[in-house]
Amino acid sequence: MANHKSAAKKARRDAEARLRNRSNRSALKTAVKKFLAAVSTGNKTEAAALLPATLGVVDKAVRKGVVHKNAANRAKSRLTLKVNALA
Repeated sequence: MANHKSAAKKARRDAEARLRNRSNRSALKTAVKKFLAAVSTGNKTEAAALLPATLGVVDKAVRKGVVHKNAANRAKSRLTLKVNALA
């Protein structure tokens, strides 16, 4: 338990941020999973259609501070490579 007023406030803020981050991370995972499902079926048109939306969700996660910029760029590169590999 917090011993100071400022520590109690920080604990409240951290709890709110944890919920916000969890929500953003969940949305990111859902979008990527949906995209990977389209890739695994081999449907290039569907995967190509989902790619921009998925990359947008990844960029949004970076802006929200959920994912590091370099990790997001690596993920975006790998997702793009998966679409390009579907020939």
